[in-house]
Amino acid sequence: VQLQAYGGGLVQTGGSLRLSCAASGFAFGDYGMGWFRQASGQEREFVATVTWSGSSKYYADSVNGRFTISRDNAKRMIWLQMHNLQPEDTAVYYCAAEKGLATKYQENYVYWGQGTLVTVSS
Repeated sequence: VQLQAYGGGLVQTGGSLRLSCAASGFAFGDYGMGWFRQASGQEREFVATVTWSGSSKYYADSVNGRFTISRDNAKRMIWLQMHNLQPEDTAVYYCAAEKGLATKYQENYVYWGQGTLVTVSS
């Protein structure tokens, strides 16, 4: 099983960035997929999730309206499009897989990627 997140980098306040996550080694279409983030010195937190079909998406209040999660089951990929980035969005972003569901509870996620760092400069 492998989840490889990439696309992070340094961006100015108000800028945009798109994160990608490539999945392999498991039945991708059977899993809800999510993005979580962890800022330095803080606990990891939920960002967004999408159901196995892509028909339902849920967001943390802090990113709702600025971030968009999407997936392509044929490509075994998920993305997180981020707009109007703010310094408080600075964190390591992780993609993760949850069997059957798509919740905000990280304890439900069984597969995790290695993370990609997003830094938003003020």
